[in-house]
Amino acid sequence: MHTHNIRNFSIIAHVDHGKSTLADRLLELTKTVSARDMQEQLLDSMALERERGVTIKASAVRMLYQARDGKQYIINLIDTPGHVDFTYEVSRALQACEGALLVVDASQGIEAQTLSNVYLALEQDLEIIPVINKIDLPAAQPDAVAHEIEELLGARSGQMPRISAKNGLGIAEVLEKVIRDVPAPSASQGEPLSALVFDSHYDAYKGVVAYVRIVNGSVSKRDMLKLFATEARFEPVEIGVFDPIMRRTDWLGPGEVGYIATGLKTVRECRVGDTITLARGGTETPLPGYEQVKPMVFAGVYPTNNEEYADLRDALEKLQLNDAALVYQPETSQALNFGFRAGFLGLFHMEIFQERLEREYDLDILATAPSVEYRVLTKSGESLAVDSPALLPEENDIVEIREPWMKIQVYVPQAYIGPIMDLTLKKRGLYETTEYLDASRVILHFAIPLSEIIIDFYDKLKSVSQGYASLDYQFAEYRAGQLVKVEVLVNGDAVDALAMICHRDDAYHRGQRLVSRLKELIPRQMFTVPVQAAVGKRVISRANVKALRKDVLAKCYGGDVTRKKKLLERQKKGKKRMKRIGSVEVPQAAFMALLSLDD
Repeated sequence: MHTHNIRNFSIIAHVDHGKSTLADRLLELTKTVSARDMQEQLLDSMALERERGVTIKASAVRMLYQARDGKQYIINLIDTPGHVDFTYEVSRALQACEGALLVVDASQGIEAQTLSNVYLALEQDLEIIPVINKIDLPAAQPDAVAHEIEELLGARSGQMPRISAKNGLGIAEVLEKVIRDVPAPSASQGEPLSALVFDSHYDAYKGVVAYVRIVNGSVSKRDMLKLFATEARFEPVEIGVFDPIMRRTDWLGPGEVGYIATGLKTVRECRVGDTITLARGGTETPLPGYEQVKPMVFAGVYPTNNEEYADLRDALEKLQLNDAALVYQPETSQALNFGFRAGFLGLFHMEIFQERLEREYDLDILATAPSVEYRVLTKSGESLAVDSPALLPEENDIVEIREPWMKIQVYVPQAYIGPIMDLTLKKRGLYETTEYLDASRVILHFAIPLSEIIIDFYDKLKSVSQGYASLDYQFAEYRAGQLVKVEVLVNGDAVDALAMICHRDDAYHRGQRLVSRLKELIPRQMFTVPVQAAVGKRVISRANVKALRKDVLAKCYGGDVTRKKKLLERQKKGKKRMKRIGSVEVPQAAFMALLSLDD
């Protein structure tokens, strides 16, 4: 089919604004999926995606549609992840399109993630079609939301389709608008092959399956291909399109969206954003925008039963086959024995990873409190990347510690500006500007350390704004700060998994709260157990876990007092010896105490 009859578009929306439901209705209208095979959230294939109502993995589907003008069109819908942690994947998926449907909930209006993805789409110079969804809800205000979008994008409010994806109202109008307004791909078959990889997954039989948009040229099964970034060469095992299941074809032409089964054994060899071209006579310049995704949040992952270490390692290897953003390496802890240090794109990515380990691989794991990657400059002139407090050099050897700072945007009704300002400033945030969306809603811009927002900032933001605030963030820069390592000593021994890096001004309060929490959580022994928080050599807080005491005088009914003293002295010597050679087991709940220190 000629490129004039191809339309490539994506759907961008905030979480729970009806993106997946609209995709279902489009599949039904174009008869891509039969009524018998249809199910809710068809493109969300993972159980976790269905439960949480958020797309985690990008997907694509090819639809054939007979338009009102009598022509038949190939319409490729590229579904994008729905969370801020996966912004890079969203940007690559948008690069594979010429247009985007902006779906906005008629009862909630524009929110943070919506606006963030709109800016990504505008950067890619896409045609944006606003669609107002959920007009059947009692709280719907389609006119007010249309006016809000009109002020943001300049689109005419009267030309915005008003639909109910749940009830199927107005879906045909949306599809006709896509055909009318989204430009056809400007691709050339005479040019050398260049195909954008916008996602991939691992298949046990076909190796890495790359999801591609053919920008120029064409590809067939007999072509010898290569990837620009990794320089991997391969002959395709299979080429095809998504219908929405994978359907084999002989070739893919310019402007088309499909898949290439590469036969490669790890997703790291075929990264999102890379360019596929011919091994001989291919294009000499890759498509723009590729970058290697770097993890932002790090945590220790340990099996609760040490005998499951090998099972955990195997599970991590299998998960990494489908998730190139996951980074891990072996780690040993005095308290938790053998485990792994894993890196994630964000806290949501980490949460999904934990749930998949527990569900898909039936593993019982313990994840330590998340931390970020610091840049440490030592007196010897060395610059170190430190993602675990246990790896931080001695205080005397450090010149400065730099931490990652983020630019955040908080979208909120004006009534909640005060509480949000208060919350952000307590988290070491710096206020920048206020932007007014309309008479009642504003965007607050702050700069804030990443370490302050990865644990409970989002939950508290929702709490102080009664659920109305939404958050978007981007990495800004590394800034030097007065940061110190707070160590925890139990019975004189440092517990490396409980160490944390925090600002010097917060060290005393956080150390005191952690010691108080540990005093309640550590079980009592036959001897007194001191729990201490220390910065360098200086102890900043201490509490004692009282000893369990056996009543050795119970059988002394009388006699001289020296008899009682002798028994108590013997008990005292025994406890001293026990304290010297005894070990204290720190329970798993103690490691979770780090997550709730600000409560």
